[in-house]
Amino acid sequence: MSAREQSEETPTPFGEVPEGYVDIPFVVEPNYAGWRLDRYLAEKLRRLTRERLHGIIQRGVLCEERRLKSSTPVYPGLCFRIRRPVSAEPETPTELPVLFQDDWLLVLDKPAGLPIHPTARYHKGTLVSLLRERFGEAFAEPAHRLDRETSGLVVCGRTTESCRVLGRLFVSRDVDKEYLAVCEGHPPGDTFFVDAPIAEGTELIRIAVRIDPVEGKESRTRFQVLQRFSRDGEPFSLLRCYPETGRQHQIRIHLREAGFPLVGDKMYGPDPGYFDRFSKHCLEPEAWVRLRLPRHALHAARISFPHPGTGESVAFDSPLPADLQDFIDGRPLITGPASEADAG
Repeated sequence: MSAREQSEETPTPFGEVPEGYVDIPFVVEPNYAGWRLDRYLAEKLRRLTRERLHGIIQRGVLCEERRLKSSTPVYPGLCFRIRRPVSAEPETPTELPVLFQDDWLLVLDKPAGLPIHPTARYHKGTLVSLLRERFGEAFAEPAHRLDRETSGLVVCGRTTESCRVLGRLFVSRDVDKEYLAVCEGHPPGDTFFVDAPIAEGTELIRIAVRIDPVEGKESRTRFQVLQRFSRDGEPFSLLRCYPETGRQHQIRIHLREAGFPLVGDKMYGPDPGYFDRFSKHCLEPEAWVRLRLPRHALHAARISFPHPGTGESVAFDSPLPADLQDFIDGRPLITGPASEADAG
């Protein structure tokens, strides 16, 4: 039996990672308390099928020297690791500006291209990994998600109690979020509203969402047109987006539903096959020209909520990043596959 086969059959304890393998760490956030392990990992590793996920768990999820099962209930602060073969990991940004910090909160300005949590493809180049590398193993945990390509504000809790309170605020919709987006076209009027129910999964992409009036959950987004402009003879607009619900990919699919898709969106943009070919590293040059940007043009610009310690309202802002401002101003752009990896 080879060393790799032996490792998969009998995982070794923490600190004894066989050559050719890497351990991916996870720390369970308060809002997942009581979930089964397989359900928790399905939420964190959305690109993996259920069969692959259960195969990973069967080969060994390590908590100290104890194996966890698919049915194991998780609890806040539970630390475990998944052992996987080492593979080439795409490069990700290493800068992580801190906008605010106190005993309860850490507010970050995430760059586009940085995933928040470890995934099947990323294990070191994540926001969580950068936090632990710079501030310690349990310094802070993100209270919400942003897609890898989305830039902007990420709020982290610095204590278990802070994470619990923040999790409750996000679930109860006591957090107000605003995004800036660059879309194709010139929407009529100064504002428009999309009320379209969202369901998970499509025929082409398992991790995508779809508009479904029967199976979808209520989803509403309000949009304000800030600027209309043209580039290379084509119409575009800068929007401020106010999501009234918090569904996955809500702003992106609502803009497509309205007829004004995000610039650079490989999943909900001009061609439903772009994302599949992008994931397989074979997206044609003509598609990159049509997408116009190497990432989708969405930025988490403002967030406000009651402070988990004092209860007073706090708000944080992040300006439009340079790549999106350059697109608006008509400056030359870098086009093409900056990193052909997850586009979620």
